[in-house]
Amino acid sequence: MLSICLIYSGLFLMFSFISFFFSINFMILDYSLMLELEMFTLNSCSIIMTILLDWMSLLFMSFVLFISSMVIYYSKEYMMGDLNMNRFIMLVSMFVLSMMLLIISPNLISILLGWDGLGLVSYCLVIYYQNIKSYNAGMLTALTNRLGDVALLIVISWMMNYGSWNYIYYLDFMKNDFIMSFISYLIILAAFTKSAQIPFSSWLPAAMAAPTPVSSLVHSSTLVTAGVYLLIRFNFSFNETMMMFMLFISSMTMFMAGLGANFEFDLKKIIALSTLSQLGLMMSILFLGEYKLAFFHLLTHALFKALLFMCAGCIIHNLNNCQDIRYMGGLIKQMPLTCSFFNIANLSLCGMPFLSGFYSKDLILEVLSMNYLNLYIYIIFYISTGLTACYTIRLMYYSLMGNFNYLSLNMINDKGNIMLKGMSGLILLVIVGGSMLMWLMFPTPYLILLPFYMKMMTVIVILIGLFLGYHFSNFYLNYSLKSLMFYNISLFFSSMWNMPFISTFGINYYPIYLGLFYYKNFDQGWFEYLGSQNIYNNLKVKSKFMQILFNNNLKIYLIILVLWLIILLLNLI
Repeated sequence: MLSICLIYSGLFLMFSFISFFFSINFMILDYSLMLELEMFTLNSCSIIMTILLDWMSLLFMSFVLFISSMVIYYSKEYMMGDLNMNRFIMLVSMFVLSMMLLIISPNLISILLGWDGLGLVSYCLVIYYQNIKSYNAGMLTALTNRLGDVALLIVISWMMNYGSWNYIYYLDFMKNDFIMSFISYLIILAAFTKSAQIPFSSWLPAAMAAPTPVSSLVHSSTLVTAGVYLLIRFNFSFNETMMMFMLFISSMTMFMAGLGANFEFDLKKIIALSTLSQLGLMMSILFLGEYKLAFFHLLTHALFKALLFMCAGCIIHNLNNCQDIRYMGGLIKQMPLTCSFFNIANLSLCGMPFLSGFYSKDLILEVLSMNYLNLYIYIIFYISTGLTACYTIRLMYYSLMGNFNYLSLNMINDKGNIMLKGMSGLILLVIVGGSMLMWLMFPTPYLILLPFYMKMMTVIVILIGLFLGYHFSNFYLNYSLKSLMFYNISLFFSSMWNMPFISTFGINYYPIYLGLFYYKNFDQGWFEYLGSQNIYNNLKVKSKFMQILFNNNLKIYLIILVLWLIILLLNLI
């Protein structure tokens, strides 16, 4: 009997190829297809289920489905022995289907369905290993993403003014009209929460509590790229001011994540921060007006990042679920094939010439050098590229070189025939995917004319990054780590500029403190004294008085009678 992994993996792979060939066909014919199914009409607003098929949505769908099929196949061995294996595969499949709905919708209501589906299923997957850390991470993920959902809901209610939710028709209006640009700001807010830009970055490394196949899927091609994809679709509706401001935020995200990854020791968190850095790069180039380049990098990044996570999963699997890179070392001797894949994906991330990452990353940096904006943007792009090389060489140095630092008795090898097959499916695309996509997406190549030193700038910063990455992470017995010399600065950089504390304690502290204040001063204070306690005391005093009356009833009765007679006589006089 076929396992559920093989069924879903095969289905997704088949649909991926169909989608890819349709995408090429639509690209050649310059053809788009819009299918509309009217659900019902409410106050003259038609609620229409719309499907938009063009080269962009089909190509993205094909990549998401291909990566999903490899990840599900890989999960067959990675999750082996898990009692809820079928539930896990079903959740991953629901996740992919939510993403499909989001990709093919030009309608904000159906986008919200896919968007919310992603948020809900990602919560279920992050808390899959049921422990406190996972629950906290899941809650942080879900609540941060809720902000984006709320922004989308406001946009949907606002767009009732226009009689339709098909945003495609209104993109030009949104650019100039002040009221309509309100929609663009909300869409950007939604995309920033989903793609974890500053100040919503802290959930992305926290979401690493999920199983590695989920990380591979979520942080390469689905959840975090949903925000970028939405902005690519909406990119015609942004005005100049908006784009400059958002460019600053996304460039800071790229820099912050690259810096943070150099101080991190958790294997999966380093790769997650690397994803965050690349998302910042995609957003930055998008806000510079080059949406096609952002889409191009989105696709190439999806390939090598999925492979990176899968290799990391293989290493963690072999090291008895240890994720700390300080315990690794010398893995190249024991896991040659996995480490080769890991190296290729890492070099692709750095922008090694003629691997897939090079085509998109180098092109982005050269286009940036051509459209010179200001010195800050120019420098921050190149520093972030250097930092990418820096944390990559650090990761490779810690995990692949030197001696093994963990268990002296071990059985580490490239075991896992299924996991290796899953990774082998991606390696070919990591090597040739960039050039293939470039031929497809840009029928006329970009004309780039730069002076020699600007042309070589990318190579120079990468080499400097490699050099610094090696020297900053170098360790031997009489050597102290550079990061420990400046402990406070290291702590600040490694905690993503204190963002996790701001997102958790920063939001929790004041409401909880206020609650305690009100509880002490009102509920247990004056309200207690003037409210229930006061009534109780008054009743107690009155009832005691009444008891005295009833105990001495005859005397009291006669006294009251005399008093009553006196009052009566006084009134008569």
